[in-house]
Parts: sequence; C-alpha cells; structure tokens
Amino acid sequence: MAKPNKKGPVRTVQISCLQCKSPIFKYRKGGKGSLVKCFIERIVEDYTTTPCHCPGCGQEFARQTMIRGTPAYKMIGGKVHMK
Repeated sequence: MAKPNKKGPVRTVQISCLQCKSPIFKYRKGGKGSLVKCFIERIVEDYTTTPCHCPGCGQEFARQTMIRGTPAYKMIGGKVHMK
C-alpha cells in the first residue's frame, strides 16, 4: 500500500471533544467525508497532554495504530467533533 502524502492537504480543521468542547488538535484533512483516522504527521497543533485522551475531561477519543505503515489515531465514533 502507498504511504500518505507527506505534505498532505492544505485544508485544516479544528477537532474538539464532543463531551466537554475542549480543543484536541488542528489537523490537515483531505477529502470531504467524516473523520475516521488522523495521521500523526498531519497534526498541525496538538493540545493533548496524553495521547488519545481529551485534555479537558480525560475521555479516550481514539486508539493509536499503524495505517499503511504510518502511525495514526483511529477515531472512536461519536467522541470528537470536527469544524
């Protein structure tokens, strides 16, 4: 499988916790679909203190995994909001 493009898309989105509304990170997202996974190399600003846990309420919003040989966060459905 091909690795994701290093530079990635230009469009950035703000990802926040659905429960407490605190910002999680800014991410360069490609496409117009829902947020299923986040490649770690595409994260512009990271507000989390521990990986995959919300800085406000401490809820786990994703699981760390490898997708196409690249480290990524696999999002848990209904835990994050993308704007």
